[in-house]
Formats: sequence, C-alpha cells, structure tokens
Amino acid sequence: MSTARKLATYDDLLAYPSEVKAEIFAGEIHVQPSALPGHSRAQRSLSHFIGGPFDDDVQGPEGWWILVEMDVRFGAHDIVRPDLVGWRRARLPELPDIRPMDLVPDWICEVLSPSTERVDRVRKQQLYARHGVPHYWLVDPIERVLEAYVLDGAQWRIAGTYDDTALARIPPFEAVELPVGRLFPPLPAPPT
Repeated sequence: MSTARKLATYDDLLAYPSEVKAEIFAGEIHVQPSALPGHSRAQRSLSHFIGGPFDDDVQGPEGWWILVEMDVRFGAHDIVRPDLVGWRRARLPELPDIRPMDLVPDWICEVLSPSTERVDRVRKQQLYARHGVPHYWLVDPIERVLEAYVLDGAQWRIAGTYDDTALARIPPFEAVELPVGRLFPPLPAPPT
C-alpha cells in the first residue's frame, strides 16, 4: 500500500512566520536562510535604481509596480517569493493589497547566494519560463555580475551579462542606465 504525498499549498506557507522565506516547488516546501549582507545590498540597490525611476517617480519612464519579496502564485503547488518582482501598470493598474499575487509578473530578479543559486538558476528559471515571465535577471553579489534574460518562445535568451564596471541599459528597464557596480558593496581598498 502506497501513501500519496500531500502537495503543499499557500495555506501551508501561512503556518510559517512572515519573516521566514518559504516557497513551494511542485508541492514541496523549501525554506531559505536569511540573506547575507551582499545579497541584501544588491536587493536594496536594485529597488532604488529600478524602483526609483520606474515605480516611485510618477514623472519617470513607463509605470511599474516594483516589489521586494512578494509572494507570487504560479499554481496551487508553485508559490515563490522572488527577491524583486515587477508588473507593468498597464497590466496591473491598481496594486491589490493581497498575497499571494496571482498575475504573472513582467520581470523577476533573483539575487544569488550559495544556498539558493541552484534553485534560482534551475527550478525558478524553468518555472518562470513555463509561465511566461518575459524578463528574468540574476544578480551575483560574489562575482559582482548581473545576467539578464528575455523569454523567447519557451526558452530564455541571454539579453546581456554585465560586470561591476558596466553602466548598462538592460531590458525591460533600458530607459535608464544602471550602474551595475553600485549594486554591490564597495571593494576593499588595496593595501598600502
């Protein structure tokens, strides 16, 4: 006699304290450790450099909602909390006061860490492609690199890879130049 495994849903995530980053992939709950300082810095800086002109500044380019660590439900058994997530206001005119969000985002950014890199590069990347997220960014605070992907049919196409020397215009936010190096903590001064 086999026992069927119960697939986790959002109700199961609600049992965790809100500060715990728990996600569901294919009905299985995954809990992540707290962010390291470099991860947190990249997340905050992206929120400033992207969220500032596209979300906060009503006079800026195109309207977006840019949110940090918002639960997004892609199905009953696939619920994630991306580091940053955005919706064009043309598709989501009013920001609902609910969670999880059920509308597929227009952009997702994950900040890599040693404990999450494999999930971000494989499971989440596949999940986001399968559900038609048009833009996906990966930011690596250790390597000081940003990788941008654009969905081309059902596959990701690299839109660009940028190191910390780049001042880049990156889809879907190419209306502004992003100083990639400012996403990361300053490098230590060379010894004298």
